[in-house]
Amino acid sequence: MDDARERKLAVFEAVAQMGKAFASPRRLELLDLLAQAPRSVEELAHASDQPSANASQHLRVLHAAGLVVRRREGTRVRYALAGEDVRDLWIALRDASSARLAEVERAARDYLGEDVEAIGHDELIARMRHRDVVLVDVRPSEEFAAGHIDGARSIPIDELKRRIVELPADREIVAYCRGPFCALAYTAVRTLRANGLDARRLQDGWPEWQAAHRASQLAGSPG
Repeated sequence: MDDARERKLAVFEAVAQMGKAFASPRRLELLDLLAQAPRSVEELAHASDQPSANASQHLRVLHAAGLVVRRREGTRVRYALAGEDVRDLWIALRDASSARLAEVERAARDYLGEDVEAIGHDELIARMRHRDVVLVDVRPSEEFAAGHIDGARSIPIDELKRRIVELPADREIVAYCRGPFCALAYTAVRTLRANGLDARRLQDGWPEWQAAHRASQLAGSPG
């Protein structure tokens, strides 16, 4: 193999380092969680139901691949996505796999259960302008605090049953969570409907809303 060919392969090998970081369901789950909010190793371990040592090892791989950044806060290390491009890359990978691999769709259906009626991004915006819908963020409160859709109320899923009385019976309720693979909004809609409320879920989640808002800003920027 000549030098030029070796140098070319070295470029692809360097790119492959990022691809290899995606080759773990545990690391993908960590990226999905970090798309909601920065977290410490301990918080990520708890949210992903794995030992802190395992989570820390996966995070080191993600950091080496340039997908996450970290900073020390006292005795803890806090991680965040390295940028909006990483969030968008994760969304693109997830959506492409859903569209191209039947097993992804089957696995998602097995996990999420029977589908519930959804509302799209544009329809929700129009309905919110007319103030005839109530938007509820059912993610954990720390994720809501890190970022949420303007106008949304924070009612974490584990508080929903006792706080249903806070929601109006004469307007539709739209629940949203982390994205298409998140079961929280599905559970919320089923709970709300079981209690006699008109409810749907947002088709996507907070990261997709952020990405769409960013794309809209760029499209409206002068060339």
